Amino acid sequence: MGKRDDLIAKYADDLQSKCGMTPDMDLLTKVTIGCGPAIYNADSSTVAAGQPAELETVKTNFLIKKLGLADGPELMDAIDAVIETYGRSERNKYRAVVYYMLTKHFGKEAVYG
Repeated sequence: MGKRDDLIAKYADDLQSKCGMTPDMDLLTKVTIGCGPAIYNADSSTVAAGQPAELETVKTNFLIKKLGLADGPELMDAIDAVIETYGRSERNKYRAVVYYMLTKHFGKEAVYG
């Protein structure tokens, strides 16, 4: 197994143990690949949930540009719900896991079809 496979296994474990959901491994793999090289960088591989600018970036670059959603208050509500599910006190909120949960939340799995 390569480094990416190890990371995907770690993300799947987070989804199960911290978020209480059984991951769709095919979708999780595609979302992880979609994150590109960011998953290998300690800083960019996680989402700083306490920083409004970071959440704005997730909204703009992922929800609007990648998933093609229209801007509106429901986007931030969804990000908040995902952060809540992950656990606000959880120090490392992996970007791929957050993106996976947002993809599922909006039923946008087809984007990765």
